[in-house]
Amino acid sequence: MFTAHEAARHGIHSQVLTRLVRRGAIERVGRGQYRFSHGPISEHQTLAVVARAVPDGVVCLLSALSLHGIGTELPAQVWLAIPRGARPPTKVHYPPLRVVKFSGKAFTEGIETRRIAGQPVRVYGVAKTLADLFKYRNKIGLGVALEALREAWRERRFGMDDMDRYARICRVERVMTPYLEALVA
Repeated sequence: MFTAHEAARHGIHSQVLTRLVRRGAIERVGRGQYRFSHGPISEHQTLAVVARAVPDGVVCLLSALSLHGIGTELPAQVWLAIPRGARPPTKVHYPPLRVVKFSGKAFTEGIETRRIAGQPVRVYGVAKTLADLFKYRNKIGLGVALEALREAWRERRFGMDDMDRYARICRVERVMTPYLEALVA
């Protein structure tokens, strides 16, 4: 993937990009974002597009679950966390975004970086994502959070120390404790 700005730095005019799109040599994947047509298409290509358009954002909640391969939910939108007080991205028309605002450690802790289509994508780790699911259980559904928790525990994708830490950061310790106790019993 590359941007029109990057192409211009290498001396490629925007009209040349337009011609290459018409010929099918490259594809336009977003506003000012392109990819080579012959390149492999990733299952999570939309996350790379969003990461390039919103570099300060972090993939979260259902999109993070999908990226980690946990649960059965396939989100219709890319769930993206931005810092509280930041303006939501307005220039991203595709893929559709669902923006949530986190503050303090709830935003900065638990971030991992994955490479998708050559693009670094910031995403919350498994334990942080599970704590976020319980925090947003009224919007996402408690069933989704419980399914993800059971599957991640069965696959040994997180440790209890990490889970306790992120539950404390997201202020969902009391909510998660009964479910975690039932899980390990």
